[in-house]
Amino acid sequence: MTSALAPLRAVVFDMDGTLVDNMQFHNEAWVSFARKLGLTLTADDFQSHFAGRKNEEIIPELLGRPVAPDEVERIAEEKENHYRTLYRPHMKLHRGAEAFIQRLREAHVPAAIATAAPQGNRELVLDGLGIRPLFASIVGAEQVTRGKPAPDIFLAAAKALGVAPTECLAFEDAVLGIMSAREAGMTVVGLTTAAPEADLRKAGAHWVVQDFIQLPPELEQRLFSAQAR
Repeated sequence: MTSALAPLRAVVFDMDGTLVDNMQFHNEAWVSFARKLGLTLTADDFQSHFAGRKNEEIIPELLGRPVAPDEVERIAEEKENHYRTLYRPHMKLHRGAEAFIQRLREAHVPAAIATAAPQGNRELVLDGLGIRPLFASIVGAEQVTRGKPAPDIFLAAAKALGVAPTECLAFEDAVLGIMSAREAGMTVVGLTTAAPEADLRKAGAHWVVQDFIQLPPELEQRLFSAQAR
């Protein structure tokens, strides 16, 4: 039986670009920071090579040299403060996410978040939108050794939910995130908020959607009928 046919008993959401459509603000903040340092970085470059990774992985690669932990922290906070300033006036859940999460709760399907977003960014979204109580677990980058595309963060989310990774449905918008969830053994839905459908499918997405409003019938059947078993 392939992972696409396995019973789906839990859902793991990425946060940035998935639960909230905010990647343009992250991209803008990173491009602005890179330009300040005299580096060339486009939004497409960031989305393809860095989205989903931890800041301590992104920054040395972006700068092309080893970076001491205190400098990583300083650079990361400068970028994240800029991002939060840009995004705060635009905060809202992605289309259909609120209704879909409510359906999961009514069907007693546990849900978690697996995100590389640092604590300040998680607080902005989860507490700013009041959605933290809707999730059984929030797994952040500081809780795992490796960022996406390594499977660590999705494996940690499945463990926190007490569900086998092969029984989890993951929602992701980033190519590296899809690779991470697939490596963990999960069935994956890609959202086209930041990357083209072809790139998401190439990374391993089983389904690709624009938002949470109209999900594939097979996905819904496998997710919600599993609760009756």
